[in-house]
Amino acid sequence: MRSYLDLLKEHNLLRVIDEPLDIHLEIPHIAYVEVKKPESKALLFTRPIDKKSGKEFETPVVMNLFGSEELVKILVGEVEEIAQSVGEFVQFKPPKGWAQTLAMLPKLARLRHVVPKKLKTKGLCQQVIKQGEEVDLYELPILTTWEKDGGPFITMGQVYTQDLEGRVQNLGMYRLQLYEKNRLGLHWQIHKDSTHFFNQYKAAGQKMPVSIAIGGDPLYTWCGTAPLPYGVFELLLYGFIRGRRAELVSCLTNPLFVPFDADFVIEGWVDTSKMRLEGPFGDHTGFYTPIEPYPELEVSAITHKKNPIYVATVVGKPPLEDKYLGYPTERIFLPLLKTTAPSLIDYYMPENGVFHNLILAKIAPSYPGHAKQIMHAFWGVGQMSFVKHALFVDEDAPSLREDEALMNHVLARFHPSRLLLSDGVCDALDHASPEYALGGKLGVDATGAALGFDPTFSLLSDEALLGRLRELLPEVARVRQIFTDTPSPIALVGVNKKDRSITKALSPLEELQNHLRIVVFVDEEKNDLENLYMILWRVVNNIDAKRDVRLFEKFVSVDATDKGAVDGHLREWPLETDCTKEVIQSLKARGLLEVDEEFERRFHLCDSPKTR
Repeated sequence: MRSYLDLLKEHNLLRVIDEPLDIHLEIPHIAYVEVKKPESKALLFTRPIDKKSGKEFETPVVMNLFGSEELVKILVGEVEEIAQSVGEFVQFKPPKGWAQTLAMLPKLARLRHVVPKKLKTKGLCQQVIKQGEEVDLYELPILTTWEKDGGPFITMGQVYTQDLEGRVQNLGMYRLQLYEKNRLGLHWQIHKDSTHFFNQYKAAGQKMPVSIAIGGDPLYTWCGTAPLPYGVFELLLYGFIRGRRAELVSCLTNPLFVPFDADFVIEGWVDTSKMRLEGPFGDHTGFYTPIEPYPELEVSAITHKKNPIYVATVVGKPPLEDKYLGYPTERIFLPLLKTTAPSLIDYYMPENGVFHNLILAKIAPSYPGHAKQIMHAFWGVGQMSFVKHALFVDEDAPSLREDEALMNHVLARFHPSRLLLSDGVCDALDHASPEYALGGKLGVDATGAALGFDPTFSLLSDEALLGRLRELLPEVARVRQIFTDTPSPIALVGVNKKDRSITKALSPLEELQNHLRIVVFVDEEKNDLENLYMILWRVVNNIDAKRDVRLFEKFVSVDATDKGAVDGHLREWPLETDCTKEVIQSLKARGLLEVDEEFERRFHLCDSPKTR
């Protein structure tokens, strides 16, 4: 870790902050703002303190480690080159003749680095050992990110587990709540490999070993986020990318193995007969997740280097570090995804679409309905099955990253009949679905030729449309139409909900079908209709397609307002992750934050501002 930080210093990509800063909100808030800047840097906090207890930590904290394209390039490598190498192996065919065999040998030689090497000695991570009564998680500068979090959370822990037989290893990255000096909450969700292992141990009536590594080579952490198939150990990918085998050492109090150069290792056991309430926590969706029961780890040992560094991340409203963590995942796993959907050319998961909430895909359709077939393929494969909204274009479309050009292309091909409404599994963090981890999905087929302008359509001015909508729906407060030069303009409508569901009150809008093509309803008091970046974030978070998308003959309505009992939504609707204003003001007054009101409004930093 220290060698990588030295490398970041050489490239002017590390900001060192020597001011004493609180692990409660202050350090996370600085990192939360930094990653939203165009020239974002990694942050090293050399003097973390706990103001409540008066404690000053010897261990520095590093954050925003993957917080820019430049940082990812240094810490992970040349992403496109790695993706090309993965593609070559996915498409591997037995060589014909000596010439092809000799040409293939250098590529095959790379595989000799894949399998991790288990060392027989102790690792750097075990220079200091604490067991039994010496175990004290409060000696680590574990951060509290948000004011309403249930407590401090480890946010960049590499969680190592194995199946009951010890044959299948897994590395994942899950949040870990600090309960007591020797107890952590394990937030692994129902679809994760660790949960499969947990169920095996529970059925056998046995405790489950779990070890958590923090730090070491930053690539370990990224590998923990990689969506590999069940049974494939993530550190195999580490060896493939680094070109050297991951070196592991045996834990002292359980049978697991961890990287020899980790900064910290937390070892322990999970009593599978017990669960403990975990949360709330402001998560990467930009909303707090509710309090729910999860497994609890009883820590049996903490080991670390003599001069460790504590690594953490912050999640909340986009853009955040996961934007850059997700880029190599997207590129490197494209070749694997193509094996399931051969007609797939490219895909993109925008950070303000919160990844699983929105995927844009470019395909080469071969026959009618091909796009919808691939939608179903996506919804049936690994972590892609969590995707809520999928938009498909063909090879003639602009780049998936050219927002305005792509939207013009899509809206020239948009029609209600080309939408696919389905349901299935969704991310456990999704709050809009009527049921936990099960909800609606939306597919948009924008392939093929442009449909042209409907001669029956007449575009009204914003003022005229506002008046007509208010006559039919008194809750309407504001209207802004965008992409008005396309065949399918989008009407953004701010409403003040009262005591009824917007979706259930839309039937009168049929008389406006010659003036509407796509209408999106949002809560007026929470949204700035000029801020399309955050509007997209809110829409894909707040809708369940089967409940909130309504298809009319000529137009489509989307209800992205907050939901409650009047909408038939009986689950708790969460609060948003807002920075604490007093903390932001204090950091600005001390010269540690440089942000203006426009920056705060743009990213909804402390609340959800609107423009009237």
